[in-house]
Amino acid sequence: MSLLDMSSGGPSLWVPEWLPRLPQRLVEMLLQYFGAPEWLVTTAGWITAAATVVGVFLGGFALLSLVERKTLARVQNRLGPNRAGWFGILQPVADGIKMLTKEDIVPAKAERLLHLAAPILIVLPSILALGVIPYGREWVPVRLELGLLFFFAVGTLTEMAVFMAGWASGSKFPMLGAMRAISQMVSYELPLILSALGVIMVTGSLSLPDIVIKQGGFHLGFIPAWNVFTPWGLSATLVFFIASIAEANRCPFDLPEGESEIVAGHMTEYSGFKYALFFMGEYLGLFAVSGLFITLFLGGWQAPLPGLTGIPTWLWFFAKLVAVIFSHLWIRGTFPRVRIDQLMRFAWLCLVPMALLTIPAAGIWVLTGGGLIGWLVIIPLLLIPWVILTTVFNHRLAPQTRNYTFADS
Repeated sequence: MSLLDMSSGGPSLWVPEWLPRLPQRLVEMLLQYFGAPEWLVTTAGWITAAATVVGVFLGGFALLSLVERKTLARVQNRLGPNRAGWFGILQPVADGIKMLTKEDIVPAKAERLLHLAAPILIVLPSILALGVIPYGREWVPVRLELGLLFFFAVGTLTEMAVFMAGWASGSKFPMLGAMRAISQMVSYELPLILSALGVIMVTGSLSLPDIVIKQGGFHLGFIPAWNVFTPWGLSATLVFFIASIAEANRCPFDLPEGESEIVAGHMTEYSGFKYALFFMGEYLGLFAVSGLFITLFLGGWQAPLPGLTGIPTWLWFFAKLVAVIFSHLWIRGTFPRVRIDQLMRFAWLCLVPMALLTIPAAGIWVLTGGGLIGWLVIIPLLLIPWVILTTVFNHRLAPQTRNYTFADS
């Protein structure tokens, strides 16, 4: 009997639902075949599962860097990368070679060890966060009962890495950029976490697979039972999505890299591959927070229609991930960058109050059993503050009429 026919009592290796775990299972079966101890089999399986997730999203990082430039070029009616390979398909490879061959310059006053560690630590939290997201019914790299808490906990390491990059550079510009980046990240982490509390209240668990399973089924036979299709969930979805844009350092909240305002922020004194690591961490962070957004509000790997449940669940997850990522690209090509005062006011005076309101709304939803009474109570509770806040902000942030005086010719 060949190795490929050994299933150890489990499902076939070639069942589509189990394909993402194929490398892990092959390694485990190979070690078992040669009589390896159980601890070695388990450890090797974990390492292979982690390597699979990292490999998938590193490939996604390379692909997204090309797709984003092509998308922005199409939005702005210009040509994107089209020289490296057919239709510019090899542009990520050319960028990687360029970054690897560029000179690594370290300022004379920099703390060399911390200057080296900062770009590494900026990538590590995103990789750890990607490990707890359930990508399919049978593809959960690490099952944690406190998976959501772990996700937010490792996310706080990003602030430390940003501060380390700014301080270790030994220059005032990176330090000022790091302070601005940290203030933005801390401000938008609060509504991000608060908007997720309603999901915890309704689900009764911090386990991300349990949150996805709770959103299974359909209302009226065709409406998915996702959190976004509830009154409290829709408000929390909007708050979480907006806050996630700022957390991922995406336009219109990409102030840490406001080149025209503060050089390149905390990355000013970096070059070569270390500079590329910051962008890798940014893209991996975008994958992680988008994956969490899908898990909390869009049903995770659940199918959108009853007749489509036979399709492998991990395909549904990545289809939703592509849609969410494309919305980020669309927003970047559409909206201009906001000012720092607008950014902070919007977080503390708009998103935080709305995120706080989703908590009692979720409580009312649970107490009323999700019935008609819950809809009648929650809709005015959330709609009236939304209207008031958007009206106030539109009035205060709208461009005012300016009078220009030109010199007489």
